[in-house]
Amino acid sequence: MSSKSSAEVIIGGKMYTLSGYEGEEYLQRVAAYINNKINEFNDMEEIRRFPTDMKAVLVELNIADDYFKARDKVEKLEQDLEIKEKEIYDLKHELISEQIKTETNEKTIKEMELQNKELVLQKTKLEAALEDALLGRIEEDQEKASADHKSGAKEVTPENISGMDPKKSKKK
Repeated sequence: MSSKSSAEVIIGGKMYTLSGYEGEEYLQRVAAYINNKINEFNDMEEIRRFPTDMKAVLVELNIADDYFKARDKVEKLEQDLEIKEKEIYDLKHELISEQIKTETNEKTIKEMELQNKELVLQKTKLEAALEDALLGRIEEDQEKASADHKSGAKEVTPENISGMDPKKSKKK
């Protein structure tokens, strides 16, 4: 708690000594606020003729009105602040959730890219093996054909198969 301070102020043309735990500057601002309220009423022609005690009550009512309006505004601002804080909390939560999803998706993409590379490599190996197998059969067929040709066996092709009569081949 800060120390108690005092300040000499003028309110409504009279000197007062105010004391409190706020600084002198604050106490001077309070006195200036009250003087502004008194001056507002003194500037109104219809209120100038009122007795001093009635003017004081009107100033007090006006200050109380300012206080309640300020308090209502503070309450509304506090409610707005709570709403904004909740929205911020929800947005932060959503942001974190989206960051987690993004990280998960990036990890999945990397895994799929790795799988894709492995599958492309496997495909290339299978294509090479298939090509080797096909080339090997063709070479075997060519070697067999040349061996058959040397031994005098007739090569069986679709053309000479279609020319054969199955009934004739049974009779032989």
